[in-house]
Amino acid sequence: MACYIVSYDMIEGGDYEPLIKAIKTYLGWAHITESTWAVVSENDHKQIRGDLVKYLPKGSRLFVTKSSGVAAWRNVICRNEWLKKYL
Repeated sequence: MACYIVSYDMIEGGDYEPLIKAIKTYLGWAHITESTWAVVSENDHKQIRGDLVKYLPKGSRLFVTKSSGVAAWRNVICRNEWLKKYL
C-alpha cells in the first residue's frame, strides 16, 4: 500500500462529481488543493491513472505519481495530520 498524488485539469464543462466519487473509493484519500488529491492504494500509478482517466473528458489532463514522503505545504484543504501520516 502506498500514497499517490493525483492532479488534474478538467476541460471546461466537465463534470467533477464522478471523478471525485471515484477518488473517494480508494482506501484513503485527502483533498489537498482544488484539483490535487492524495490517495492510498494497493494499485500502482498506472492502474490509478487507468481507473480515473475514464472520468475525465477528452482533452483533460491527469498526473499520478507515487509520494516520496517528503513534502511541505501551507493552507491545504485537508488536515495536516492526514498528510503527515500517509505521505
